[in-house]
Amino acid sequence: MEFSFWEQETWFTNVDYTVVGSGIVGLTCALRLRERFPKAKILVLERGMLPNGASTKNAGFACFGSISEILDDLKSHSEDEVVALIKKRIEGLTKLRALLTDKSIDYQENGGYELFLKKDNSLFKQCVEAIPTINKLLFPIFKKEVYSLKSNDLQCDGIHDQVIFNNSEGQIDTGRMMQSLLQLAQSKGILILNNTNIISYAENASEVTVVTSSVQFKTKKLLIATNGFAKKLGLNQVKPARAQVLITNKIPDLHLKGTFHLDRGYYYFRNINGRILLGGGRNLDFTGEETTVIAQTEVIQQELERLLNEVILPHTEFEIAHRWSGIMGVGSQKQPLLKKLSDHTYCGVRLGGMGVAIGATVGEDLANLIA
Repeated sequence: MEFSFWEQETWFTNVDYTVVGSGIVGLTCALRLRERFPKAKILVLERGMLPNGASTKNAGFACFGSISEILDDLKSHSEDEVVALIKKRIEGLTKLRALLTDKSIDYQENGGYELFLKKDNSLFKQCVEAIPTINKLLFPIFKKEVYSLKSNDLQCDGIHDQVIFNNSEGQIDTGRMMQSLLQLAQSKGILILNNTNIISYAENASEVTVVTSSVQFKTKKLLIATNGFAKKLGLNQVKPARAQVLITNKIPDLHLKGTFHLDRGYYYFRNINGRILLGGGRNLDFTGEETTVIAQTEVIQQELERLLNEVILPHTEFEIAHRWSGIMGVGSQKQPLLKKLSDHTYCGVRLGGMGVAIGATVGEDLANLIA
């Protein structure tokens, strides 16, 4: 693409900081850079027309972990590490809410529910027995008991007659959240270029040369915040993980309100404007879903529809209004990959499906890596 002198001067000359990715991490990183360096030229590059990973495609759960997920984490992490992870998620959610306001992101704290299929009775018993231990573990963070056992009055089929309730889980409007974040970044003089895909970058002693699908330019520092697409930029510690989602049409007198976790968190659903949003199923094909291709597959979509028909809305007529997918970044550890890669290149990726919760803190931490 050919650029004019004005375009070249305004966008691609004397760039101080280039952030790759305009999701939660990328934009909060850019905002923190603006706080630290008020006169710097900050450029954010986005591969899609909209943030193309998971920031605008997630289910809008303001969550920090169900009992079964926490128990899974305790199998590969110490108690201190798990507490630190959850604390970081709460801090991230608090930071995001303070930055954008609850009204602008439509934050609602309707609580979260972990449901158990009747055939998963062993897992149910294990999680119920763990409630006192997990509450004690998390008490220093919340200053109250978070999890409790409740009777199941959700009108779902095939579910155990009791559920585990989380009194501190919330939900947001993902679209409004990202729109607010984009507007805030632009109001601070941060330049955002969409449909700009990085092909490669090369560093010398004083700067980084960035080659994109449409332009080549130099920047003093490069900060990678692409999460699910990080592997394409050589960060092999991060694996892409596709999440498939669908949403129903509006359902009159919808009785479900809150956020819901099923089958160790591999399925999740919530209410949104009189609809049910349902996602998950990656466990049906872990290898196939380790991809950056934004698409749906028949095997997972069929299972999502089956769950809606047989478990979640068994006595309700509905239609599927829309389907989509997003790309997360996962790895062998739940801790994000946050580090200085070389003299002028840094990364903040591998959010492990908790981007809404930890994205804001990872973004700020990434910006703070700059000396």
